[in-house]
Amino acid sequence: MTNRDRASLLILGAAAFMVNADARVIEPLLHVIADDFQVNVAQAAIVSSLYTLPYGLFQLFYGPLGDRVGKLKVKSIALALFAIGTALCAFVPSLTIFALLRFLTGVVAAAIIPLSLAYIGDKFPYEERQAALSRFMSAIMMGQILSVTVGGIFGQYVGWRGIFILFGVISLIIAGGLWRESQRFPEERKAPPGSKLINLAPFGKLLQNPASRLVIIAVFIEGFCFFGAQLYLGAFLSEGQFALSSVQVGLSLAAIGLGGLIYSVTVKKLVKKIGELGILVLGGALMTSGFLLISQITSVAFFFPCALLLGMGFYTMHSTLQTKATEMAPGARGTAVSFFAFALFLGQSTGVYTFGKIVDNYSYRAAFFTAGIAIALLALWARWQFPRLKPAPKAPDVVPV
Repeated sequence: MTNRDRASLLILGAAAFMVNADARVIEPLLHVIADDFQVNVAQAAIVSSLYTLPYGLFQLFYGPLGDRVGKLKVKSIALALFAIGTALCAFVPSLTIFALLRFLTGVVAAAIIPLSLAYIGDKFPYEERQAALSRFMSAIMMGQILSVTVGGIFGQYVGWRGIFILFGVISLIIAGGLWRESQRFPEERKAPPGSKLINLAPFGKLLQNPASRLVIIAVFIEGFCFFGAQLYLGAFLSEGQFALSSVQVGLSLAAIGLGGLIYSVTVKKLVKKIGELGILVLGGALMTSGFLLISQITSVAFFFPCALLLGMGFYTMHSTLQTKATEMAPGARGTAVSFFAFALFLGQSTGVYTFGKIVDNYSYRAAFFTAGIAIALLALWARWQFPRLKPAPKAPDVVPV
């Protein structure tokens, strides 16, 4: 397989960049949005929950659809609809309408990243896949870094609505590039034309496989803890003793994405030196340290290095789970990776709600401390469980029928 036989990682990464930027831009703006609609932060967080819930749920639809008609085609159409929905968010008159539009945008955004992961799994051999995935993930990390920074600037100087117009226009341009790639590199159909589009049987088969089940459970808990607690970092910095501006919040949160970039340039050496399971434990330890330290800081100067640890930890741990997900069903990676992404974002949406309750009833610090302890337990449990499985387990190919 040569570079001429597959779509460019650059265009795949650009699409993922925009989707992740759109999802993460809410973090530095959450306090501003709450003030604009005259609600508290926990109430404003519904725009995040109602984005991630369909984002996770519709993975179950796009995975089989991508296997059936082509991952690039599905992505290009979905990104065009995403662009329109994102731009419309700039004109919402109420929090309710905003939340509804975010829900609909999440429905189409669900196609982009998991189908990209599945496409990479199809086109790269396993020994090259983690490096290819890390390059692809670099685009996602850059989306996080720039979105929270630019979001903070818009929140303070331009207005939070303007960022959605900007994201919508750029996404529409990238959608055109994706459609062009889909015509240049036609994909093999992996399901007969008359097959069912929605069929839950393949997902049940994945859960019957111990290795697949372990990956799905682990990524659900990871999403629940990391994303559930991370959403409130911006409000934590905006309120109380720190009272940072939107720009300062955005620059501070950029450390999370920067931590991910640090991981992406060291991944090859890490894999060779400590192996996949070593990476998983290292990521859990870094994430735990980041959350626990943030829960205790008394000076905002310490937040940036703590957030850097948090970002390094998440991407380090997540890369192992993500790579294993691409091998859960080699014959239908779209289906398998979509189930993986579904579990991640289902965890995120329920985590946002749960950690919001902790913030309301206790404090931000209690939420971060809880997340840190839970991630430590997850890393230890996963490290203990993976070697107990049969050597090099492979799930049977699961093709939607």
